[in-house]
Amino acid sequence: MEYLLIVFVNVITPMLILLAIGVVLQIKFTFNVKALGNILTYCLIPAAVFMNLYHTVINVEVLLDVLFFVVLFSTSLIVMGHLFSKMLRLNRQQSAVMKNSIVLINSGNYGLPVSQLVFHANPLGVSIQIILIVYQNLLTYSYGLYNLVSATQSGATVFKQFVKMPIIHALWLGAFFNLANIPLPPFIELPIGHLADAFIAIALITLGAQLAQIKVKTLWNRLIFLSSFGRLILSPLFAFALIVLLKIDGVTAQSLWIASSFPTSRNSSTLALEYDIESELAAQIVLFTTVASSFTVGVVIYLSSIIFS
Repeated sequence: MEYLLIVFVNVITPMLILLAIGVVLQIKFTFNVKALGNILTYCLIPAAVFMNLYHTVINVEVLLDVLFFVVLFSTSLIVMGHLFSKMLRLNRQQSAVMKNSIVLINSGNYGLPVSQLVFHANPLGVSIQIILIVYQNLLTYSYGLYNLVSATQSGATVFKQFVKMPIIHALWLGAFFNLANIPLPPFIELPIGHLADAFIAIALITLGAQLAQIKVKTLWNRLIFLSSFGRLILSPLFAFALIVLLKIDGVTAQSLWIASSFPTSRNSSTLALEYDIESELAAQIVLFTTVASSFTVGVVIYLSSIIFS
């Protein structure tokens, strides 16, 4: 119990403070959240991804374990979302939002900062989270986008959107410089390092600003609660079962399990808003899961440190 308190104080509380700062600043100054998001997408996240991959050695066996896990894990979540939608007899738009809210995880501006806080002394844990970010982006702009606009978007369009993402280029560049053992000159590594260091604070403040913009009409909605139950409760349970089944252990198991407990991706709300498909419902799910995850993620972090230590 003492360690659980330590997790909340040292990991969850700093995150909540930065989120609260974002909310307060957004209410007071009304930032252009899209501009902040562009700074993250095109500058800070790629820098953080590059630096983590550049400084970390990840062996092929670990990489294969992670990839095999995420494919099975996301497949199980897709099946869960489909069953929930059928059970509730949702219309096509509501079904799309529910499926995305369960399958699409906030691995970027929530998951990566949390992982950097938890695994600050072990870069492997952060590197695994980076792999998951790339995979989640692939899901977002393939499965997630298809759910919402399957009638209007072609596969070629989705692929073009994905390959243009800076995080993809940062990924292969970081891996290339690492594997080729190419040292960066200080005048290049230093500014990239400063950008990477700024990522945690700006990402969480931006997420807080985004949450401040969400209009909460009502939280007494069965879709919100069922989506949150699937994302925050059933998802970690499925992940734990897969980790045990695949005999994954150590930091890899700990990182994967923690990552499975993160809230719904803000991209699910962004896409719903962009294509005008149940955008209010999607935004409320993001808000509810983000707030509730401050407890559930803390519990998973605590248990993972005991089970997989």
